[in-house]
Amino acid sequence: MNCYFLTFGCKVNTCETASMQTMLRSAGHCIVTTPEEADVCILNSCTVTESGDNRTRAALRKLRRSYPDMLLVLTGCYAQAYPEQAESIPEADLVLGTKGRSRLPELLETWQQTHTPCGAVDAYTGHDTFEALPCDIMPDNTRAFLKIQDGCNCFCSYCIIPYARGRCRSLPPEELRRAASTFAEHGYQELVLCGINLGFYGMEWGGSLADAVELCCTIPGIRRVRLSSLEPERMTDEVLDRLAALPQFCPQFHLSLQSGCDRTLARMNRKIDQAQIRALIAKLRERVPGIMIRSTFIVGFPGETEAAYNNLLNFLEEVQLDRVGVFPYSQEENTPAGRMPDQLDEAVKEERAQNLMDIQFEIMFANHQRLIGETRHVLVDDIEDGMLLCRSQSEAPDIDPYVIVPVADVSAYEIGQELDVVISDVHEYDLIGSLV
Repeated sequence: MNCYFLTFGCKVNTCETASMQTMLRSAGHCIVTTPEEADVCILNSCTVTESGDNRTRAALRKLRRSYPDMLLVLTGCYAQAYPEQAESIPEADLVLGTKGRSRLPELLETWQQTHTPCGAVDAYTGHDTFEALPCDIMPDNTRAFLKIQDGCNCFCSYCIIPYARGRCRSLPPEELRRAASTFAEHGYQELVLCGINLGFYGMEWGGSLADAVELCCTIPGIRRVRLSSLEPERMTDEVLDRLAALPQFCPQFHLSLQSGCDRTLARMNRKIDQAQIRALIAKLRERVPGIMIRSTFIVGFPGETEAAYNNLLNFLEEVQLDRVGVFPYSQEENTPAGRMPDQLDEAVKEERAQNLMDIQFEIMFANHQRLIGETRHVLVDDIEDGMLLCRSQSEAPDIDPYVIVPVADVSAYEIGQELDVVISDVHEYDLIGSLV
C-alpha cells in the first residue's frame, strides 16, 4: 500500500512518524509524500491544546471529503487520551494510540483482508517499558531526532500528557547505542535527543541524561549532540559539568518553565519556583560555556491577575533569556486547570501573549547585536537563493533563527558542510554571517 503521513505536534511525534515509516517500508509498503498518491493516510495527532484536537478532527474530515476511498488511520496522543472520542469519529477507519505502535503493519494487513474498522488503543498500566521502534531515515538532511524517553510523572494542572503517554520510561543504553549507530551509518552528523520529559532519562536505573549524551558522543560520525526541550528538574551540578566537558554537546537548553510567577507556578502544579529558576539559569550560565537558554511560557492561565502577569514580565526582563516562545493558555478538558474558575477571555490572553513577545524580541535583538564580530562554527542546513542557511551549536533546528551566509557561488557548497563564519549583522530574527 502507498502510505502518506500527516504529523502534528512535537518532535517526539516526528520521531515516532519516522519509526512507523521504517516499519511500514520493512513490511513492503511504500511511503509517499502527497495524499494524491496514497492508499492510506496515517495521521499522528497531538492533544496538548484543544485547538490541536480540533485540527485533528478537521484534517480527518477534509481527507475523507477529498479522498473518499482512502484508508484513514488515527494515531498519537489524541487517540490515546480520548479513545472513545477517537473511535467515534466516523472518518477514522483504524485508531491506534501511543502504545503498541509496532502493531501498525499488522493492523494494515488485517484491514486489507477484512476492511473492518478497528479501535486498537491499549491503556497504560503504570508499569510499561519503553517501546523501542526501528528508525533509519529522518526528513531532515543533516540531523536525526532520536526519542530516548517517554511518559511523564508530573501531572501539571493544565496538561493531559501523562494520560496520553503514561509514566516515565527510558530507552535502555544498549538500544540507544544501536539507534545512534544506525543514524551515523546513514550519514547523520547531529543527533537531537527527544523525550516527553527528557530530563528524567535513566531514572529507572539511577542514571541521568548525561549518560545518554556521553554515550552518543562515542559513536563514530556523530559530530553534534543536542537536547530538545526538558524540564528543569534533575539538572544537577554533576550533570551540567559532564555535559559541558563534551566537545560534541550543543550548549543550547530549552527549559520548559511555563511561567516565572510563583502564584501561577503553584496553580499550575509546577515543581519549581521563581527563586529556583533564577538560580538554575545562573548555574547554567556559570557552568556551560557559550550557553544559549530558551524557554516557553503560558500566559492567560486561569486566575492570572494583572499583577501576576506583570510579575512574569519583570522576571523575563531580569533573566534575559536568549529566546522565548509564548502560548496563550488553551483550556483542556479533563484537566484541573480546565475546571478552574476565573478563565480569562481569549482577547486578554492574546494581548498578553503579544505584549510579552514584543518585549522578548527587544531582548533577543539586543543579545544578537552583541554577537556581531563573533566567529561561529556552523553546519549548512539548507541552500537557497544564493544563501547558505546554517546553524551553529547554539541554534535549535526548526525553532531558532538561521545564521544566513550570502555566497557568490552556492554550487561550491553542500548541505552538511561545516564552515567558520563571522557574525556581521542582524536581520530581524536571523543572524547574518560572512565566511572566514
